[in-house]
Amino acid sequence: MTLPILYLSTFAVFLAIDFVGLSYIVKPIFERDIGPLMRDNFKVLPAFVFYAFFVGVLLWFVSWPAITANHSLWWVFGNALLMGGVAYGTYEFTNLAILKDWTTSMVVTDLVWGTLLTAVATTAGVAITRAVA
Repeated sequence: MTLPILYLSTFAVFLAIDFVGLSYIVKPIFERDIGPLMRDNFKVLPAFVFYAFFVGVLLWFVSWPAITANHSLWWVFGNALLMGGVAYGTYEFTNLAILKDWTTSMVVTDLVWGTLLTAVATTAGVAITRAVA
């Protein structure tokens, strides 16, 4: 029962926090810089696929090893911070390299947001699982 709790708690925290961040931190900057390219309503399926896959990867490389080896929450936070930096950095720096209207402020905002989001959600998922399971 531990693995489903770990996955669902991490997934729920990730979505809840990212909803706030995307709505109030990332979206205004993206609208300013690439507003005409943005959809009025985002597509749910591609977003769901990313979140579901990314949380699974985080569990594989960070959360499950932390649970089974009883690593500290600081260990979880640091390793998830690295994973978030890699994931969001890949997206942002690739876009900066190939898209003419991609801006440095978009890169910095989304990279910092995604990196911290990943670390906080992963750490919270492990903490919740330890408290409940």
